[in-house]
Amino acid sequence: MSNKLKFTIQLAIGIIGISLMALTIYSLFFLKQVTETAKEIHVPMERQVSDKREEPIVFQKKDPFSVLLLGVDERDGDRGRSDTMIVLTVNPTLKSTKMLSIPRDTYTLIVGKNIEDKLNHAYAYGGIEMSLNSVEHLLDLPIDYVVQVNMESFQQIINALDGITVENTMAFSEEGFSFPKGLIQMNGEEALAYVRMRYHDPRGDFGRQDRQKEVIQAVLRRSASLNSLLNVKEIFDAIKTNVRTNMTLDDMIDIQKNYREAAKDVEQLMLTQGHGKWIDGIWYYVVDDEELAHVSNDLRLHLSIEKERGSE
Repeated sequence: MSNKLKFTIQLAIGIIGISLMALTIYSLFFLKQVTETAKEIHVPMERQVSDKREEPIVFQKKDPFSVLLLGVDERDGDRGRSDTMIVLTVNPTLKSTKMLSIPRDTYTLIVGKNIEDKLNHAYAYGGIEMSLNSVEHLLDLPIDYVVQVNMESFQQIINALDGITVENTMAFSEEGFSFPKGLIQMNGEEALAYVRMRYHDPRGDFGRQDRQKEVIQAVLRRSASLNSLLNVKEIFDAIKTNVRTNMTLDDMIDIQKNYREAAKDVEQLMLTQGHGKWIDGIWYYVVDDEELAHVSNDLRLHLSIEKERGSE
């Protein structure tokens, strides 16, 4: 074997060795970041199981479960409002997920406050738990987990991902930014303005909900790319600062292990048959009872809850 060939082989082995070492170091760093982040964002709740559950779910058995996603717009000196309220039901057996966007102005009972008001005010009155309890009452559905996201975190995470791309269905301007119709790329500040706009949209809050869904899906797609992993520290820092959940690290690991296939088929549900109503000078969205019952039963069946709404 010539010296040149030996040198080439040694160089190749050296490159492979360095690459493996780098990957090992990166994996250890990543694991450390995940563990620290999970501890930072975990907020335990008083209740262990929803009152609408007969027994707790078991991830190892692949029980269907539900999650309430709260997108909160917090301000200095103000707890804020939950401007985004999305309920997800996940069924690993059916390999599907259903996503319900609830209009933030929905007129309903605020559980724990014993008044009827806009659903997004529940967070201002009593935080995560009052929001969760009020959504459970509205849908007559067990909510197993809740994830609270400060809307400001979207721009931090998106900037850490070097931007996202979405398909915009209508041209508009908001907060000094212009959004042409078609495929557009946005940084974090632009994306936050994009999801907040609703007054220039003929569909109002429903159009806003669609844009929120588009941005969430774009973030998930971008997060899965190799390039985004280079900014993992910035992403974890944004999550630690702006996300809170009652999920533990073990819960997250079990979901990733046993429910991954369910994320490939996502069906969006919406409450669109209601009407606006002025009550004491305040505008509310009153959901249609028949549509609400239909959507509730759809989600209950997806959670393998056999009894229909109102039959208990």
